[in-house]
Amino acid sequence: MSSTTVSLEIADPYAQALMSLAQDQQLEDRFGQDAQGLLELLKASEDLQRFLENPLMDEAAKKGVFQQLGEDLHPLFSNFLKLLIDKGRIGFLGPILKRYQELLRQLRKTVLAEVTAAVELSDAQKDQIRQKVTAMTDAEQVDLEVSLNADLLGGVIIKVGSQVVDASLRGQLRRLSMQLNSAT
Repeated sequence: MSSTTVSLEIADPYAQALMSLAQDQQLEDRFGQDAQGLLELLKASEDLQRFLENPLMDEAAKKGVFQQLGEDLHPLFSNFLKLLIDKGRIGFLGPILKRYQELLRQLRKTVLAEVTAAVELSDAQKDQIRQKVTAMTDAEQVDLEVSLNADLLGGVIIKVGSQVVDASLRGQLRRLSMQLNSAT
């Protein structure tokens, strides 16, 4: 079994439990915001991620980190994080929160579009991408996850599930090169 499979097997029941708690309390969106904020924090701080994943670090110290974030997090969400620490599963926080967001998107009939762009996108461009993805998928809403890659030269690559739309300049040049090579 790969480590990704193991992570998913561990993450899914915890994410399901968090969703169940959220639905009981009608806090699905609030927990989604808390999850997104923590995911961004983990992405921005590799040190924090290593600290939480380290089994030798004291549980009280790990709880202290979340205590400092306490005002920003819903108390029930904060208690869930403490439970993860108590159960020795805080190292799987990223996969658990990502899985929760997947469950929330399913509940809200929302799709995730992973967009890779050469330059920062304007709000109008993001709206245009949302409209195209909505037409492509018949989803009610579209969440965008935008990352930058200067190697694209221009344009965007949009990934929705297993579908990929390569509208980048690099992709267009590659396709043109293939056409020219096949023509000779």
